[in-house]
Amino acid sequence: MASTIDLEIAQKTPLAPIEAIAAKLGIPEGVLFRYGHTKAKIDLGWLKKTPPRKHPKLILVTAINPTAAGEGKTTTTIGLGDALTLIGKKTVIALREPSLGPCFGMKGGATGGGYAQVGPMEDINLHFTGDFHAITAAHNLLAALLDNHMYWGNALNIDTRKINLKRAMDMNDRALRQTIVGLGNNGIPREDGFDITVASEVMAIFCLAKDSDDLKARLDKMVIAQKQGGGVVTAADIKATGAMAALLKDAINPNLVQTLEGTPAFIHGGPFANIAHGCNSVIATNAALKLGDYVVTEAGFGADLGAEKFLDIKCRQSGLKPDAAVVVATIRALKLHGGVSKTDLNREDTDAVKCGLTNLQRHVENMKKYGLPVVVAINHFSSDTQAEGKVVIDACIDMGVPVHMCTHWGEGGKGAKALAETVVKLAEGGTANFKPIYEESLSLKDKIKTIAQTIYRAKDVAIDAKAEKKLEQFEKDGYGKLSICIAKTQYSFSSDPALMGAPENFVFPIRDVRLSAGAGFVVALAGDIMTMPGLPREPAAEKIGVNMDGKIFGLF
Repeated sequence: MASTIDLEIAQKTPLAPIEAIAAKLGIPEGVLFRYGHTKAKIDLGWLKKTPPRKHPKLILVTAINPTAAGEGKTTTTIGLGDALTLIGKKTVIALREPSLGPCFGMKGGATGGGYAQVGPMEDINLHFTGDFHAITAAHNLLAALLDNHMYWGNALNIDTRKINLKRAMDMNDRALRQTIVGLGNNGIPREDGFDITVASEVMAIFCLAKDSDDLKARLDKMVIAQKQGGGVVTAADIKATGAMAALLKDAINPNLVQTLEGTPAFIHGGPFANIAHGCNSVIATNAALKLGDYVVTEAGFGADLGAEKFLDIKCRQSGLKPDAAVVVATIRALKLHGGVSKTDLNREDTDAVKCGLTNLQRHVENMKKYGLPVVVAINHFSSDTQAEGKVVIDACIDMGVPVHMCTHWGEGGKGAKALAETVVKLAEGGTANFKPIYEESLSLKDKIKTIAQTIYRAKDVAIDAKAEKKLEQFEKDGYGKLSICIAKTQYSFSSDPALMGAPENFVFPIRDVRLSAGAGFVVALAGDIMTMPGLPREPAAEKIGVNMDGKIFGLF
């Protein structure tokens, strides 16, 4: 978790005018939609007309399974981007927008840390350019139109017991997981609930759409309910997508900001990786590839979640092909996977590091299965000892992967220079041979099983009987070629957050499945994972405020 030092650094480091950052990428001022002095949207029409660049390199930053505090994957992504700029590469960073849920819940801010940050930090972590509000409004407009259709006679003969669409809000609120709507003669009383906005299918569509036309086509395909006697009801059926697209008209333009060292960064879209597909928008990634020679992007949480979905969902749908993967590890997280309690992570324990290395090794093996060259970045903490670092470095040498101890938190790009040089060597070596882990021709059940057995190392998958029937119906309705988006805990390869290290031969439980036809995937919910998180006992919100000078405090 970031500290007050991060906030102090962010507030004391001057940012360049956004026009100057745009000029680095050849973006004319006339296509900037400014939100103040240091952030802007880029006209999507101009981006579509911009010719593709010759052989840009796409670098994926992923990580081992984290501790509850997170291990600095975003910080490493930013530090690597600054380091690539430092060694003379025209670099663009592509990140997700933070959700208000974790900002006010457990995690705090999500704009990096130390001298490896993007800014303006407070804006990005709070309302930014309003994208999340627009997505929330579009989602809830669809829900309102659905209930309104049933109120005025239900001409589509919708089965009120088989409505797939919940409502959404961008805040952790467990009390809204299950609700009753339509009371007091205000519609048809029925069970409903809320998902957090980052789990909304509208968010997934927003992030996977290639342009505005693709966005509207995907919104049309959203399956929101079933008819009595069979058949699905889509957003197009209730004539919702035009108004939804109108709400998203400005949001679909990608957001341009900068690092503290002036490296351009696109921050656009923000699905969670534990309950959604965990990647920034395809539009922003493609824009970065048109404007830079090196694009550094990240996928949420560990590689078993974010990277798997980036590669099997986002890359499959968009045609993106990464040139190298960076697996971020911290010695403290390795000690956690080696059996050390959270309260003792600052104490030297080389034996625990050795034991926890199985988690790192598993993630490296998995990335290689996708045909990607891999480098390990050790995100250095002040509590790390030389002996612990040597254990990790020796293990990486034994695995045959390059490894670097990175100090970008305290030194910015300079602290990740060696990592950047290795990334360039890997990316330009031509050894990447990317291929998704499963074929789209497999049945939905076999896709789930392939992910569980190949990536998680499960012995088998146990799918609830009702969920299995849903999968069969999805295939009968023509959705059998969709990808799989598994929702599970980020803390373990398994569905059990307490199962550390690299467990294997366990049974992976799927309790429910949800169809996201517009997004192009089926969500498979494993174990106790919730699509509307709750707040912790002591929410971060309790320590956030505004001082007499109008400066926000406590956001980190």
